[in-house]
Amino acid sequence: MRHDLQSIVLNLYHNAPGFASRLQSAGLDPEKIRSIEDLTPLPVIRKDDLAEFQAAAPAFGGFLACPVGDLKRIFQSPGPIYDPESRVNDYWRWESALRAAGFNAGDVVLNAFGYHLTPAGAMFEEGLWAVGCAVIPGGVGNQEQQIQLLHDLNVTGYVGLPSYLKALLNRAEEMGLTLNLEKAFVTAEPLPPSLRAELNQHGVIVRQGYGTAECGNLGYECELENGWHLPEDALIQVCDINSGQPNPPGETGEIVVTLYNPDYALVRFGTGDLSAFDPEPCSCGRKTARLMGWQGRIGDAVKVRGMFLHPRQLDDLMNRFPDVVRWQVQISRQEHKDHLTLRVIPAPECDTATLPDRLAQTAQEVIKFHLAVELLPDDSLPDSAPRIEDTRRWD
Repeated sequence: MRHDLQSIVLNLYHNAPGFASRLQSAGLDPEKIRSIEDLTPLPVIRKDDLAEFQAAAPAFGGFLACPVGDLKRIFQSPGPIYDPESRVNDYWRWESALRAAGFNAGDVVLNAFGYHLTPAGAMFEEGLWAVGCAVIPGGVGNQEQQIQLLHDLNVTGYVGLPSYLKALLNRAEEMGLTLNLEKAFVTAEPLPPSLRAELNQHGVIVRQGYGTAECGNLGYECELENGWHLPEDALIQVCDINSGQPNPPGETGEIVVTLYNPDYALVRFGTGDLSAFDPEPCSCGRKTARLMGWQGRIGDAVKVRGMFLHPRQLDDLMNRFPDVVRWQVQISRQEHKDHLTLRVIPAPECDTATLPDRLAQTAQEVIKFHLAVELLPDDSLPDSAPRIEDTRRWD
């Protein structure tokens, strides 16, 4: 993709009516936009905004600048939000991050990200292909089968959640099989120092990256593991969460992204993730600024097992169960693995014998999460209790 912001903006303005409307509402002339600074008057849009735009104008909210049939793939993220992929190599731009993590042509890599509807599996497959790796499309599950494959094929690379890598390594020990994994690129959930150290003890060098389903690669570690280097093929700002104006270096704010994408108008897109810039040169020799890790989120959604869980998804789920009086989802973390528990107070007439199975099965179908169900007495959950209680600690 060309890194010419002016031509990108003009193309999007003339071919994506939703983006043109955004510019017009902000009083911006597309002919005068030549730098990211020229776009700062444009209000930030976020995931919830995208979902509303797309619901009002299916399927892409007026932000798509090419015919739908010209796309390579279309994904659905929770919301729902539809994410397009154009017919270009490494559309999500992960090649630079994977090379920095030590992946090379000829590596055989297990891709443990999901391939069903959401883009993570496909986006990393594209990046690994760009490097020249052979890819095993594993996803999550069938651990014994995956471990046998890792052993038999002498697989040296892994891409996926760090918690799933831990689970594979532990299960391999239980099976008495030796793995030759040497390198891993992980993202979509935090990598606390204790988990990195545990993975390193298995002989795996672990590098972390940062990105989103909409934007792809937004940052990656070098060998010094000191922040996320910004990719050169995206415009990334850290902005005040209220004004949307860029923050000075070192000050925490929302990560806001503008892509050099002529087909899809992700311009001034707020990821909801918080970080800060470190503009000082890295001694690894790379010239780009760095994001100093994940520092929290704004908004109501939380990330669990690499996917977002939004209260409105839970509302949709629980509206199907009028025999539940009150409910709450509790998120905990043990042994570096997320656990979801749906705590419910059943109505007096509820069939409590079947309720847990009905809830768990419907949750798997509606929100794509496996969760445990806990029945509570009617005085144990106040009306003021939050719908999502996150008790996780990242240490």
